[in-house]
Formats: sequence, structure tokens, C-alpha cells
Amino acid sequence: MAKVELKKPVVEEISANIKDAQSVILVAYSGINVEADTALRKELREAGITYKVYKNTMMNFAFKDTECEALCKHLEGPNAIAVSKNDATAPARIIAKYAKTAPTLKMIAGVVEGGYYDEAGVNALATVPSREELLGKLLGSIQSPITNLARVLNQIAETKAEA
Repeated sequence: MAKVELKKPVVEEISANIKDAQSVILVAYSGINVEADTALRKELREAGITYKVYKNTMMNFAFKDTECEALCKHLEGPNAIAVSKNDATAPARIIAKYAKTAPTLKMIAGVVEGGYYDEAGVNALATVPSREELLGKLLGSIQSPITNLARVLNQIAETKAEA
């Protein structure tokens, strides 16, 4: 069997993972110890994120003619990809959290919802709260004026009842 035929399933696996993904983050993982890597992988897995190490040439072939093609220029050294199909900012948040304890772990670049982000952009995405947090804050801000109005009306009713 030719070497090219052995590589096709790997390229197809990467292509399947990045297809319809909300975010694809390219991660330089060198220098991280086994314990930290295991904890990182566990948390990513629990969040529904696919995190895997592939050869750069395989990722290069899979990224061609996709939204992730902009990541090809960063494929040097030991790299992994974190792919999320549900939460666009989850991979960046989780990896940034672990990068604080392992300074050699860093996000190189990413494609989030079709847009390319460099290292600074991906690190900025890591500060964006999750969708659930944002919805909670929105609900709180909508509910707050109504609650205040109810309190004021209740106080008015109590003062009139006393008088």
C-alpha cells in the first residue's frame, strides 16, 4: 500500500472534525507535562471539544480549500488542534486557563465562526464569557428593572395603606 493511501484516512478524519465546527484553535503544546496535559484533555473532552495532535502535513492537506486554510501558515513545530462544534469560545477559554500554569502551552491562531484570529485575537476570545453566562447576565439585566418597579409599587401601596 502506498504511503499516500495510508495518510488519506488521517486527512479525512481532520476534515470531518473541522467540518461545521464553530471554532478550530491551533495549539503549540510543547513543554507541557503529562499531568497537565491529561487534565487539559479531560476538561476539553467534558466540554465536548475534540483535541488531538496531528502531523503538520496532515493538517495542511485537510485545511486546504476550507475556512481553516489561514492556519496553514502557522503549521511549524509540535501542534495540536482543538475543535468545538457547539461553543465557539470554549476551547480558547479552557486552553488559556491551562496556559497560565504551563507557560509553554500557547494558542497560535484560530478560526472561529468563519473568521481568522491571530494569537492576540484568540487570547482575547478566551476572555469572552460562555453563552450560558451571557444569557444569565442578559436575563438579570432584563429582570432587574421589573423587580425594581415591583418594589416601588409595593412601597407606594404600603404607604397608602398606612395612611
